[in-house]
Amino acid sequence: MNSQNFLDLDDSNSKGMPEKNSQDYLAGLNSAQRKAVMTTHGPLLIIAGAGTGKTKTITHRIAHLIHEGVDPNAILAITFTNKAAEEMRDRVYALLPKNDAGRVPFMKTFHALGVYLLRSHTDITGYPKHFAILDSQDQLVRVKEAMMRVGVDPKTQDPARVRGAISREKGNFTTALAYQDSSKSAWHDVVASIWLEYEDILQEEKAYDFDDLLVSSVELLKKYPHIRAHYQQRWTHVHIDEYQDTNKAQYELSRLLTGEQNNICVVGDGDQNIYSWRGADISNIMNFPKDFPGATVITLEENYRSTGTILEVADSVIVKNKNRMDKMLKPTRSIGNAVVIRQCMNENDEGGFVAERCIELIAGGVHPKDIAVLYRTNFQSRVLEESCLLHDVPYSVLGVKFFDRKEVKDVLSYLRAGLDSSSIADIKRIINVPKRGLGKESIAKIFSGDSASLSAKASAAYGSFMMLLTKIHDYAQEHSPLETISYIIQQSGIQKELEEGSADDRVRLENIRELISYASRYDDHEDRSSALTSLLEDSALMSDQDSLGKKENEKNTVRLMTIHASKGLEFRYVFIVGLEQGLFPSTMAGIDSKRDAEEERRLFYVALTRARDQIYLSYVMTRRIYGKTQFQMPSEFLSDIPAHLSSYEQVDGENNYDTPTSFLEW
Repeated sequence: MNSQNFLDLDDSNSKGMPEKNSQDYLAGLNSAQRKAVMTTHGPLLIIAGAGTGKTKTITHRIAHLIHEGVDPNAILAITFTNKAAEEMRDRVYALLPKNDAGRVPFMKTFHALGVYLLRSHTDITGYPKHFAILDSQDQLVRVKEAMMRVGVDPKTQDPARVRGAISREKGNFTTALAYQDSSKSAWHDVVASIWLEYEDILQEEKAYDFDDLLVSSVELLKKYPHIRAHYQQRWTHVHIDEYQDTNKAQYELSRLLTGEQNNICVVGDGDQNIYSWRGADISNIMNFPKDFPGATVITLEENYRSTGTILEVADSVIVKNKNRMDKMLKPTRSIGNAVVIRQCMNENDEGGFVAERCIELIAGGVHPKDIAVLYRTNFQSRVLEESCLLHDVPYSVLGVKFFDRKEVKDVLSYLRAGLDSSSIADIKRIINVPKRGLGKESIAKIFSGDSASLSAKASAAYGSFMMLLTKIHDYAQEHSPLETISYIIQQSGIQKELEEGSADDRVRLENIRELISYASRYDDHEDRSSALTSLLEDSALMSDQDSLGKKENEKNTVRLMTIHASKGLEFRYVFIVGLEQGLFPSTMAGIDSKRDAEEERRLFYVALTRARDQIYLSYVMTRRIYGKTQFQMPSEFLSDIPAHLSSYEQVDGENNYDTPTSFLEW
């Protein structure tokens, strides 16, 4: 196989670009940003504090490279979310002169890059072009199946815990066999046996889980030097966003794609490293100058987002961490209002405080979408939702992704199986959706290769199902994605079943119809196959943030979400609730270790720096957790906030509030 035969699947990036004749893309950059943009050769580390314009810097740098004569096709930019990739793409297009279609930088997420690499080399991997990508729920189903195969009862061992252990180890670039050989405990042995069986299931189904998209891509580049050389020659300038969040697999992928010229630019902020629980390694950004000798290090400190008060509070919190690169955010805005700290009786009182203050803000002209309520743990959302409902506060919760819904995944499985009938994972999912008279015994015979022994009725049902997949395949070749999705919904019987079902079924039908609207985005692709490939890839890799506020009834609502989910977002007004010892900082994070304690502090720093204008902090005196009322102590983080930067509201015995002069008076 030689490089000129490699597939080019980046058609989704082929847009026309607006005319731009001057180099005014350099205007408006501060001195540090300009230096980063103009540093175009060799390794470059940009330490970009929150709100310091990192996206602006990296997109202007890409534009500058192109203006300096670098072929757009030679530029690679990797992000962590589709939302970030889309924003980067749009900004770059706006900065460049009109270019030939196809001559554009490759700007995608790590996982989308993995899909691209693996799909480009299916002749080597042996996987189908439209391979299935398993999300967390799909993985859980396969883990349970693996547990049953090896005789482990899912009731005695938590499948989610097993899945999490496998995912973490894959992110650390550990194989199932290596994990088994290093076993040090009974739990380790159990996970190893399940993991080995889980890998067999994935191989049988020719499917990848999310971690495989990275691990298998790294293995591909390591095993085949000519493939690695091809991409190093193709992408001469590599950019990695949010470098502090990279795990070992992402780190290895970045290194392998960087050629001898070492033209790699990474952007990140160690103070915003909050994902160690899923493998993110802060040492990747801390050790960049060692990994790439001669690297230029530039720090962006001018903050364009938050008031001076918010930045001073954030700095007073994060400065206590020892494992960090020193920097100090400098405000470009006014001092602003003091941070409000509210003591509440209990979680219901706290929910009421949040809802009532939201009503006041909205009445004063603030758009609901400019308000966010952040919490450390998902269980806190219930009371907050109840309070919003009680006070008629429009809200939405960043939670279940649209593409994680069963009915949506069923339709997409029909599409994948129609395009490639060897997609066993998808056929397993939909072979009896809607029910077509194939029982467990019949399905077992089909997947064991014994379909010849099916009963006449089961054989007819199976034949009809396979004929439907053929019809879908043929229809998709001649029709748009919108028309194809509509055809699947009707021909499969899903629409009829949901129309005749319960009220919940009709809600599911509306979700499927929303999928039709989503598919229309891909109707302008000239190549039908490319359009469907892009649709399937994008839907499989969509993150929580990518769908935030997309539904009409959620576009202007107060946003409720975990702090982890808020990273990368910003709002005018931010509530951070549950600031209590044990909850935030969380004892669930293993606070006995210095590393985890520092990560909790980084998490608070991230929460604070989401706000532009005003922060409200709250904690309760008693909280009901797991059915028991517990007395709570204020979070240690509150004592880090200078008294002159905060305003305190304290509850008395009759639920009235006074304002003490200092937090220490509590």
